[in-house]
Amino acid sequence: MNDEPQAERYTPAPVIETISDWIGERVVPADFPTTKIRFRNDTAAAEVGLAELKDAQWERHFGRFEPLDDNLSAPLALKYHGHQFRVYNPEIGDGRGFLFAQLRGTDGRVLDLGTKGSGTTPYSRSGDGRLTLKGAVREILATEMLEALGCNTSRTFSVIETGEQLERNDEPSPTRSAVMVRLSHSHVRIGSFQRLLSHEEAGRMEELVSYCLEQYPGPPPPEDAPGRTEPAVILMHQVVERLADLAASYMVAGFVHGVLNTDNMNVTGESFDYGPWRWLPRWDSSFTAAYFDHGGLYAFGRQPEALQWNCGQFAVALRLLAETEPLVAALERFGPLYTESVARRWCWRLGVRSRGIEADAALVAACEKAMRDTGTQPDTFFFSHRGGRGADDELAEVLHQYEPVADARSHPYWQDDTPQSMLIEEVEAIWSAIDERDDWQPLHDKVAAVRRMGEAHGLPPRPAGHV
Repeated sequence: MNDEPQAERYTPAPVIETISDWIGERVVPADFPTTKIRFRNDTAAAEVGLAELKDAQWERHFGRFEPLDDNLSAPLALKYHGHQFRVYNPEIGDGRGFLFAQLRGTDGRVLDLGTKGSGTTPYSRSGDGRLTLKGAVREILATEMLEALGCNTSRTFSVIETGEQLERNDEPSPTRSAVMVRLSHSHVRIGSFQRLLSHEEAGRMEELVSYCLEQYPGPPPPEDAPGRTEPAVILMHQVVERLADLAASYMVAGFVHGVLNTDNMNVTGESFDYGPWRWLPRWDSSFTAAYFDHGGLYAFGRQPEALQWNCGQFAVALRLLAETEPLVAALERFGPLYTESVARRWCWRLGVRSRGIEADAALVAACEKAMRDTGTQPDTFFFSHRGGRGADDELAEVLHQYEPVADARSHPYWQDDTPQSMLIEEVEAIWSAIDERDDWQPLHDKVAAVRRMGEAHGLPPRPAGHV
């Protein structure tokens, strides 16, 4: 790729090479019949110096996985274990994806390019290592909507259709295939640490803790935290802070991930791996996204519990390096941090100034009650009440105490007739246009509309522990 044009700030940073001999296995990408670009995120590409790639170059790198200059010489499928619906599974790992490259963004932080649907690996088990085109389209929509609503999420970087016909038992088959590339800060998961605990590899866990603290720095633990200078304890505090905020972001967005297993939790607190996700049609804590979640383990209202439980499993793994007391002390911060983050994000989405945690908690409760009582769809509720407008009855008594932020309704989006949402009916309609007529315009239009909504909201509030 030496003769290919790239933005000046393309900066390869294959830092995982320092632990690559044990964190994963080198693999060979699938050789697809065809490669046809269906989505390229040039906004994200510009942030890592790759927006200048021509389409043919893009296909070679993100469809054929020709290495980027001075980057990983071969893809790396990562090893990990995990609790899947709270049942421990040591037989997992990157089964249809791999880490393709690492590079620095415009802010100097390391970013990963990881794949989904790129072929079989030693951890594929009985899977074919492929991704349906519909699954890729759904991930585009999920990540764009989450980013616009201020959630810390992986970003869909590329989708390339690959010309295979796939058989799936949970959707009409045969169906079209694709390979997707995600951009995120880390592919190191809670399950990565669980695997090292299972093998009692304390030395490698120390290496992994050091890697995470160096590559994904955050603030130190509170001054009164026990063991606050120990690396494992520092990382525990940071992960708790990040996942508490992630849980809050889901709730304020009205989003249901559907599969919050420990292998789907990374140490940077970024949401990723979107399967049976949904946005709420109404405010309902029992709403589930996955048809196979019969007990409602990952229902909308149980998501904070799920992420806290996952943090608990992280603490169990880190017991290989640290004493119980300081890890439990970090874990006990989850609840208060979550409450603070919900209040902070709720005020942000409403476009009003915080009045302190107690007042903000009362505001959240009043808004939730109003949505339950009226059946108002959450996106419509936040849109209608932006800047404190539109409230009546009990909610008005609370909301009218709040001052709108200066630019709460300055963006033209807030004068639209209806807000953007991502309900399943529209998602299916967008897919049907592609599936039946190969019409990609509804998808492109939706992405543009959602990004406009993100501009209207502005940057979300971030806790100190975020990378």
